[in-house]
Amino acid sequence: MQAVLILVLFLAIAGLMITRKLPTLIALPILAIGIAVIAGVPLKMVDPKTKVDTGLLAYVIDGGAIKLAAAYAAVMFGAWLGQIMNQTGISKAIVKTAAELGGDRPFIITILVAVAIALLFTTVGGLGAVIMIGSITIPILMSVGVAPMTAIAVFLFGMAIGLELNMGNWAFYITATGVTLEQVRNFALILMVLTAITTLIFVIIEFKRQGLRFAWAEKNIQEVEQKVNFLALLTPIVPILFVLVFKWSIISSFIVGIVYSIITTQKSIKNALSITTKTAYDGIADAAPAILLMIGIGMVLNAVMHPMVAKSLEPVLKNIIPTSHISYIIFFSLLAPLALYRGPLNLWGLGSGIAGLIIGLKLLPPTAVMGALLSTERIQAIGDPTNTHNVWLSNYVGVDVNKLLLKLLPYIWLLAIAGVITASIMFF
Repeated sequence: MQAVLILVLFLAIAGLMITRKLPTLIALPILAIGIAVIAGVPLKMVDPKTKVDTGLLAYVIDGGAIKLAAAYAAVMFGAWLGQIMNQTGISKAIVKTAAELGGDRPFIITILVAVAIALLFTTVGGLGAVIMIGSITIPILMSVGVAPMTAIAVFLFGMAIGLELNMGNWAFYITATGVTLEQVRNFALILMVLTAITTLIFVIIEFKRQGLRFAWAEKNIQEVEQKVNFLALLTPIVPILFVLVFKWSIISSFIVGIVYSIITTQKSIKNALSITTKTAYDGIADAAPAILLMIGIGMVLNAVMHPMVAKSLEPVLKNIIPTSHISYIIFFSLLAPLALYRGPLNLWGLGSGIAGLIIGLKLLPPTAVMGALLSTERIQAIGDPTNTHNVWLSNYVGVDVNKLLLKLLPYIWLLAIAGVITASIMFF
């Protein structure tokens, strides 16, 4: 009976989020508390031997709020570096350089702009960054004849490529699933390549449909307000290199990137201190929505991993969750669109609870759960109509956000399936 009630609560919360009647950052804490209450978790439950309180207040709410603390810090440092890139002109310079390298060849310009977007989103994030970068790149793409919907699709694909190397996201995946940095890194690199291949296929098909092979670019690329030297353009790569090559921690690598960006863009100590301080505050403001979301996710994780909740749901999940190689592929491939609307296969939404349960009950290895949900996340990150960046981009060029999803869905669904198959080979 408890399992049925918890499932009903899951569906009710999902419905409220899909219809946009309840924001995700409010829905997740409600879900966490509701699950614990249904399972009969008391407000206080102190173990007489260990003296540890695993009640609703201490374990689910307080403990959940700080469960992803390491990820919060990584996101803040990443957002800080992103703001430095935005305010010093690095981001604009990278986009302009990519467009200029394409010359008068629309296909090359489109690919290079996508590469520039990907490079930027390894570090920057948030709706503010999308608006700034989108308002530069979308006009460039449209000026060479790319249709508005195709232009924003290219932007979304480029952003998704970069997000696979965004180390703030890596920190979240590590904390949420309990896997190692190396395991996340290796799979993310493969998923990044698969996303890049999907992007190239999409662009080729769209260019053939639109007859853009012989189009010429117009010389109307926006000028960059600030002069940025070549060394500063390497800023997004620096923290990634320190993680991949020198095996530094994520936060330490972000700090190196911050110092490097300041050194390569500021000529005086006074300016350096001023921009460092300002971007720190702005970066934390940028990171706030993600951090608030992670607080709710942490509560859901602790709720579903509570022994009383796990005991209630174990019989149901054992009959649903696949435990063989083939069933794993079929299950997550067919249900991949459930990552949309913060659904049960979205680690940034209801999927955080599902992941916690599967891992806590040892139904699948943590790496297999991570691989499946990172793969299905591709559908959400690129096509979800409830993403603020999808809504803004669609409004910016005057297309329907739901039609955008329909255009992207065949590509991103196949991308998710390719990721699930890869995960099954690597982690099963």
